Amino acid sequence: MRLSPLDLAIIALYLAGITLFGLRFRKRQRSIRDYFLADRNIPWWAISLSIVAAETSTLTIISIPGLAYETNFGFLQLVLGYLVARVVLSVLFIPRYFRGNLVTAYQYLEQRFGKELRSWTAALFLITRAAAEGVRVFAISIVVGIALGLNDVAAIAVITALTLVYTFEGGMAAVIWTDVAQMFIYVAGTLVGFMTLVHLVPGGWPAIHAVASAAGKFQIFDFAPTIFRTYTFWSGIIGGTFLTCASHGTDQLMVQRLLAARNTRQSQAALLSSGVVILFQFSLFLLVGAGLYAYYRQFPPATQFASADRIFPSFIVQQMPRGISGLLVAAILAAAMSNLSAALNSLSASTVMDFHVKLRPAASDHERLRLSRLATVIWGLVLFGLAVLSRRGGHVVEVGLSIASVAYGAMLGVFLLGILTRRAQQGGVIIGMVCGLAMNLYLWIGTKVPFTWYVAFGSVTTFVVGYIASVLMRQSQASAVEVRTSE
Repeated sequence: MRLSPLDLAIIALYLAGITLFGLRFRKRQRSIRDYFLADRNIPWWAISLSIVAAETSTLTIISIPGLAYETNFGFLQLVLGYLVARVVLSVLFIPRYFRGNLVTAYQYLEQRFGKELRSWTAALFLITRAAAEGVRVFAISIVVGIALGLNDVAAIAVITALTLVYTFEGGMAAVIWTDVAQMFIYVAGTLVGFMTLVHLVPGGWPAIHAVASAAGKFQIFDFAPTIFRTYTFWSGIIGGTFLTCASHGTDQLMVQRLLAARNTRQSQAALLSSGVVILFQFSLFLLVGAGLYAYYRQFPPATQFASADRIFPSFIVQQMPRGISGLLVAAILAAAMSNLSAALNSLSASTVMDFHVKLRPAASDHERLRLSRLATVIWGLVLFGLAVLSRRGGHVVEVGLSIASVAYGAMLGVFLLGILTRRAQQGGVIIGMVCGLAMNLYLWIGTKVPFTWYVAFGSVTTFVVGYIASVLMRQSQASAVEVRTSE
């Protein structure tokens, strides 16, 4: 299970090429605005593709085919919620973000509620984004370990170091434009892989369709009235909408891309158009899973796969023709590096803008830019360490989404209180946020409710408790004022 010299040459060429391409942007960073928002001079279509690339990691490419292999196309129900959420965000969130000349999403919360809540939400983002990203970075080692025979630590170290180089130097401009290049690489690689799979299965696509249809692989909708199945129509439309509103509306990793657009309209166009690409992309990954199922029905593997996440990487190395294996491994690494660079830049942005700027408001732009690069390096080391520790779990895509969803519920509830109500105040919102986070932790640790529902339950809990607490606190303050006045 090792790649040929040609495959290794293709992978090496990709790694060297994308790193040098990212370094082209290093001289354009003169201020914090340049480093974190690319001077708000990125066209909408590039941001759109960058959003898609940021949503796609190694675990997406290896886990989604595995889901189709083991179950069916039910994951697309969640994607429907992704599309609904993009409309909601374009109407409610993006216009407000552009009114405030923001760099991070959490600056809005300071404007609306106060400094304390901004610090709480930014800290929650840093902790949970780092934890979730650690799982995603670990997924790299699954592919590289199978393809190159490297151990987990070496595989993670190589990719983290190369991604860190161009992210450190080029900032957000390098992140977005390398995202665009990497998205074309991994989509093209997956298309080539699927066409090769069609060629390898005797009978081609008609045979794949017949075998997969007979096994129910193309079933999309499940209308079962239960919250204990991961993928149903209801968890997709409701849970998927809440999940994406949180991930794209409150997570700095995504919001930073939206803020890099030239204006509100371009930001909205980028987000809405990315939904079309996402639907195509996930459909392609699921088709690969159906093709793998048909292939291994006719050519059973010599040994059972350790997990569904290893099916596609194993097929690439064992069955793909020379050259194409290298292209597909490069495609998977492209998704990994794209997601990692986005995480590094967003973690650095929140660290500097939400904490350092408040502690040292008089610091020069040059000092902040230097600190931003230092923060990028530190977070690179942190993610490397967390990835090494993240060696357990079933489908890694579900583990990663579960970790993020625990925080997303409380975060979305806080933002909705700021956007949809006028009576919410900082103290009450913090109480709601704590209750929402506790609800999500309970669902994750103490129940069998799947991750698709975490954000919906967490955000509703945060919103309701936060609103009621705010109203009661206002009444208490009003009563206290009346008492003092009467005295």
